[in-house]
Amino acid sequence: MWNKLFISPLAAVLLCSMSLSSFASDEMIIKIGHVAPISGPISHLGKDNENGAKMAIEELNAQGIVINGKKAKFVLIAEDDAADPKQGTAIAQKLVDAKVNAVAGHMNSGTSIPTSKIYFDAGIPQIATSTSTEYNAKGYKSTFRVVADDGQLGGMLGRYAVENLHAKTVAVIDDRTAYGQGLADQFIKEINKEIKRKAPSVKITQRHFTTDKSTDFNGILTAIKASKPDVIFYGGNDAVAGSMLRQMKTLGIHARLMGGDGVCTEKLATLAGDALKEGQVVCAEAGGVTNTEKKAFDEFFIAYQKRFGIPVQIYAPYVYDSVMLFASAMQQAKSSDPAVYLPFLQKIHHKGITGNIAFDSKGNVKEGTITLYTYKAGKRTSFASVRG
Repeated sequence: MWNKLFISPLAAVLLCSMSLSSFASDEMIIKIGHVAPISGPISHLGKDNENGAKMAIEELNAQGIVINGKKAKFVLIAEDDAADPKQGTAIAQKLVDAKVNAVAGHMNSGTSIPTSKIYFDAGIPQIATSTSTEYNAKGYKSTFRVVADDGQLGGMLGRYAVENLHAKTVAVIDDRTAYGQGLADQFIKEINKEIKRKAPSVKITQRHFTTDKSTDFNGILTAIKASKPDVIFYGGNDAVAGSMLRQMKTLGIHARLMGGDGVCTEKLATLAGDALKEGQVVCAEAGGVTNTEKKAFDEFFIAYQKRFGIPVQIYAPYVYDSVMLFASAMQQAKSSDPAVYLPFLQKIHHKGITGNIAFDSKGNVKEGTITLYTYKAGKRTSFASVRG
């Protein structure tokens, strides 16, 4: 009699398959989509956002997150929308077809606005770093943002121009994107409020338009120079603002340049070169932290530099928190199914590295912080943070 049990090759294959299947069933694959411009003139900003998502994914997997008794494996599906609405909508449909569990993005308002309906129709929660007030204006319950909006951003910059910089003449330029034009509109709206309230002598002398890929502003700047502006407000991103500062220097325009978060990056100093004078630029980021939250925020910047060998540009911490918000809602719901965890995301209270995060009924972050910056010795330097 044989003392060893004989197992046929077929039985061995079946047993092996059952074992592997059992192991696989104990692991939950969670796909997180991330979309930003990884090509084009603002690719450094898109890559910054993507890196924030990568850090969150790596940390979640290192923690060994368990959801409803199963170990979760988070997978990042990173895509490039090139800041182009048409490409953005195609990417959004691609992520829907891939059955992602969540989307961190898009970065630009011009891509976040049209893609929000695609994600809403598919029932996939989306957390963007876009600031346009139109982004969540249609009331999609799957649409969230983790930064302040253009109403807050443009409002603060408009007030600061009048009350702190004591500007009497203001010129405005925007790049005609949903973000740039929307921010410029909000800035002008606030300036007009200041004029009616207490500063009747302030004048918006000119309004001009360019594109987000332009490099020649001599015609616009020559026209503006004649009105001797104290402030030129630019609604757009740093790639254009850097070139604009260089041409302002060439033309002998000494006005301050103001802008929003797209201008307010670490790379602006490199893009502008010696045309960036001390304190010449005043810009605002739709984010930032108060003193009580600064430790965790600063630690992220150190960890980011160590991981990627470059400094944070602007919104990597917010994308990191976005991914962590998805994971937290899934843990609370005990499910990665968007339909199940979405209600938990809507009511979430999460302590992130960018502060305590909760959303209002429209998906806006409550009490969003705005931070004002200038540039000293070629370095972006914050000088005020206000929580809304």
